[in-house]
Amino acid sequence: MTGTELISPNTALELDVLVQRYRRAGGVGIQVLNLMGTQAENLLEHLPDGVKNRLETATERALAIAMDAASQSRGRVGDAPGWLNRAVTTAMGAAGGFGGLPSALAELPVTTTVLLRAIQGIAAEHGFDPEDAEIRAECLAVFAAAGPLEHDDGANMAFLSARVTLTGATVNAMIARIAPRLATVLGQKLAAQAVPVVGAVAGAATNFAYTSYYQEIAHVHFALLRLARAEGIPREALVNDLRLRLAITTR
Repeated sequence: MTGTELISPNTALELDVLVQRYRRAGGVGIQVLNLMGTQAENLLEHLPDGVKNRLETATERALAIAMDAASQSRGRVGDAPGWLNRAVTTAMGAAGGFGGLPSALAELPVTTTVLLRAIQGIAAEHGFDPEDAEIRAECLAVFAAAGPLEHDDGANMAFLSARVTLTGATVNAMIARIAPRLATVLGQKLAAQAVPVVGAVAGAATNFAYTSYYQEIAHVHFALLRLARAEGIPREALVNDLRLRLAITTR
């Protein structure tokens, strides 16, 4: 018994759609790695030690900037469609990679802000208020996913099941908890952009992959939250059901 035996037929169909979204999330990342002729774990080796040592701090700063900027911009600028977010971050990735590592580091908080705004827009699309403290936490939690260049080792399923809470006093603690994992993910992106001019192509490709990935993961994340509330079923049970459906489709 998984706890989802009584779900409606429409919910079952939506879970099947989420399986496809989940699979699609990492597909573009694999194509990018093939394009660069490398593996994700090898990318970080190309970063200077000084950058690797400061990566977690830079990621925390980028997340903090993104939280403030994304929240402030919501009252002035509406949510953009997914294709426009991908276009914007792809252009920023190219610009960041053109100047090598210094410009890529400068581009990091800007891209993170656009990604967070895209995640917030998807939360709103599923009927949630991105300004609500709980949903702000859920938006941040999407960044805890493995990343488009990583092999899915089951960590994504764990993050989909995780319960998160956020208040004004704990936002920094939440960012600090997510930063180490996201630092590894963003380090791969920086490494791909590290070679000037050539890095512009890699920067555009990786930013396209990252935006596509986090948009798909955000759809899965917030659809599961919406279905859990609508069906009165624990989200963990729905994630287990999703895991079973993934296993069946891979046979």
